[in-house]
Amino acid sequence: MATNRGELTSYQYRQLRARILAASDVCIVCGHGHATAVDHVHPVSKGGAPLDPANLAPIHGVKGCPVCLRKCNSEKGNRPLSAVVQLVTSVDWFAGP
Repeated sequence: MATNRGELTSYQYRQLRARILAASDVCIVCGHGHATAVDHVHPVSKGGAPLDPANLAPIHGVKGCPVCLRKCNSEKGNRPLSAVVQLVTSVDWFAGP
């Protein structure tokens, strides 16, 4: 089923992406830094807002995570974040510095 995802190439989306990655590069799936993409927390295909900053968060893109080697965006797919297996480590990566 093909969907029109033209918003992903829009100027507004690129500006939101840059702003989100400037604020934090910690991946919402694995919790490691150096995320290179943003993803919709609540998938657009499931009714999520495509250009709502509250619905976008950093995630590791095509190259994957340089620390744990997960392909975070591919693993998440169009599932909600709660359905994705979170990485469990001895360090709380979400706590920040």
